[in-house]
Amino acid sequence: MELGLYTFADVNPNSPRKGVEAAERIRHLIEEIELADQVGLDVFGLGEHHRPDYVASAPAVALAAAAARTKNIRLTSAVTVLSSDDPVRVFQQFATLDLISNGRAEIMAGRGSFIESFPLFGYNLEDYDQLFEEKLDLLLALRDNEVITWKGELHPPIHGRGVYPRPLQDPLPLWIAVGGTPQSVARAGALGLPVALAIIGGEYPRFAPLFDLYREAARRAGQDAAKLKTSINVHGFIADTTEAAADQFYGPQAEVMNRIGRERGWGPTSRAHFDMARGPTGNLFLGDPERVAEKIVAAHKIFRNDRFLLQMAIGQMPHEQVMRGIELYGTKVAPIVRKALTGASEGAKATA
Repeated sequence: MELGLYTFADVNPNSPRKGVEAAERIRHLIEEIELADQVGLDVFGLGEHHRPDYVASAPAVALAAAAARTKNIRLTSAVTVLSSDDPVRVFQQFATLDLISNGRAEIMAGRGSFIESFPLFGYNLEDYDQLFEEKLDLLLALRDNEVITWKGELHPPIHGRGVYPRPLQDPLPLWIAVGGTPQSVARAGALGLPVALAIIGGEYPRFAPLFDLYREAARRAGQDAAKLKTSINVHGFIADTTEAAADQFYGPQAEVMNRIGRERGWGPTSRAHFDMARGPTGNLFLGDPERVAEKIVAAHKIFRNDRFLLQMAIGQMPHEQVMRGIELYGTKVAPIVRKALTGASEGAKATA
């Protein structure tokens, strides 16, 4: 199983020095990706948002900067808001990233959890679902064909045009990001595309039936089961002790969740809610390296997932704490998880 990180590159939305703070956050982001590569993590994802509390509105640009300073780690959006973007430009940007990184780029495409990009780029929210379906169809056509003829209802037609550059990977990896909507999971399965499931609330085992639905939809569509991949993307943090991890993570994470909650009509969170969420089946993967590793292995037994991505840098997390968390993830957590899963795999083969 691949182990990695993702972030939205949070900044202070009320900062009077937005450019200065953004420059520092980008510098810290590149350092985080570089360290993740050095300690042997497999994947780093960067989300796309168009809000004052996040600096990453152009993930491909930031990931390209990181590509020049890393060697092995895979670099993906998390997510690309495909509904409000131009699939041609998305493909060209990530094909370019693939060339810069020597074949380490990926796209994680989704409909987006925020709506700011729709009016910003002139799209109608009433077309939310149709925009994603149509643009995903176009992106898949671009991935599979150098010269494309394509027609949709909301995007202008393309008549026999070449799209360049072509990526080093063929095909360029494309994941579908979902937030728990069964229809989205089933669509990914029917298309035979890898699916990444965000789990940011509730007990994580209750999401397992979605992967069963995904695999069944793929089977019904005649997709090759060997090509199906799954990821769970969760919140959490790693520190030298479980107490330190909880104390360091709670304040920034609660501030973000309460800010978003006020926009969406959610009730306020509390330390009691937080402590429940970091329990054995809660959605937070948080603690010392041994505890986090045990929870990742336990989740894998339920989901049989191919990838696990952890969002640690949430809100105004001090950079040095995030860097220590990444170090522990790569040097302590990852070896425990890999050893446990390798042993389980060998045991299964022996009894087969």
